[in-house]
Amino acid sequence: MISEGKQYQGTMDGPHGVAHRFVMESHQGTSATERPLLSVVDDDESVRESLPDLLREFGFAARAFSSAEEFLLSDCVEETKCLILDIAMPGMTGLDLQQELRRRGQKIPIIFVTAQKDEAIREQAFKQGAANLLYKPFSDTALLQALNEVVRAK
Repeated sequence: MISEGKQYQGTMDGPHGVAHRFVMESHQGTSATERPLLSVVDDDESVRESLPDLLREFGFAARAFSSAEEFLLSDCVEETKCLILDIAMPGMTGLDLQQELRRRGQKIPIIFVTAQKDEAIREQAFKQGAANLLYKPFSDTALLQALNEVVRAK
């Protein structure tokens, strides 16, 4: 994941104009099939359009899906190394998808993203095995930190 390739340091603007330093390993120069695939499942079109671009800048391959059902029907389930998953979606929710993946024996680390600041939902997500949970809107730095934690845990 972020453990091979060149290491880059950079600065990102954080909230209140505070700069944050980050370090990441690059997958630049490796083919898309060699880069770890991260899948984004979110019913918000703006998230589906912008987040995969950011993940590619971080050096990952990325795919976006508008629903949990669409993700489950795709050929990406087996290849996905980390799932960035909205909680509140029409039809199958993010928590429902988490349970379905567990039922199928898929051990994909999940970083939940949500605008709902509901402590009961947060607790349920972690109880069911979430790797992390970020509240929308979240910073690039917060996402990169969550991804690095998933990578270190593997």
